Amino acid sequence: MKEWNEKEIDSQLISLDEFWLYLYTPMCGTCQVASKMITVVDELLPDVTIGKSDLNYLPQKAIDWQIESVPCLMHVKKGHVVKKYYAFHSVPYLLNLLTND
Repeated sequence: MKEWNEKEIDSQLISLDEFWLYLYTPMCGTCQVASKMITVVDELLPDVTIGKSDLNYLPQKAIDWQIESVPCLMHVKKGHVVKKYYAFHSVPYLLNLLTND
């Protein structure tokens, strides 16, 4: 899974019809567990575009997207955030989410 900076996120918002963005912070313990789960999901779903970004480097996006906490998994369609998920639960839960949402 590729780490996206703000410029790359803006590019994805324009160029991709649909993608998922995993937001985290390095000092967040829950994010460390979530990162392992989302990495497995990324490997299992090669046709799904998933990026990740350290929210510390996206302060304006955090405000614009009204991010409540990390970890956060955002589903983006046609340049708009459709849904945000804050509880990752398990790898099977995430697989279901990304293939059925």
